[in-house]
Amino acid sequence: MSLRHAVLGLLAERPASGYDLMKLFETSLANVWPATQSQVYGELGKLAASGLLTVSAEGPRGRKEYAITAEGLAELRRWLTQTEPERHRRSETLLRVFFLGVLTPVEATVYLGLEAAHAAAGHAALEELDASVSWGDDPASLYGRLALEYGVRLMVMQEEWARWAVRQVEAAEHSLSRRAPDSGEKTD
Repeated sequence: MSLRHAVLGLLAERPASGYDLMKLFETSLANVWPATQSQVYGELGKLAASGLLTVSAEGPRGRKEYAITAEGLAELRRWLTQTEPERHRRSETLLRVFFLGVLTPVEATVYLGLEAAHAAAGHAALEELDASVSWGDDPASLYGRLALEYGVRLMVMQEEWARWAVRQVEAAEHSLSRRAPDSGEKTD
């Protein structure tokens, strides 16, 4: 996904100014594709220059409202139907998990516990977001709710996995400590 397609998608719903788009990013796409103000305004200029957007209204202090053009809508549709999403397989979290064996079991469980807490906080934030949105019967509400539900389920799964992983490390440590001979015991 690119910022270009995120902007086109938001403007497919209705024309908006750069300020309005930033608010939409904050309330809808921030968990999926975050963007800074300079990135959004830069992309608006590029999209307008390439004919995918047009300035539909101008207001005081240079405020511009942008609307998607027929070419912009065609590009958005092409991206949605004819390109494969990038499915990155990189995860710094899981890379760290792979190497937790260099830590003590306590350090490993602390790391995993922090991952569980992070996922729980993310879940709570998404639930709060869901409660704050006035969902309607429009397509943006339908598909926005689908995307939000994906995030909620992902956070729940990540928290459950991290808590399970803590139990696995603790069980392995318990098993190892039971098999290790006492320092005072004589072994043959």
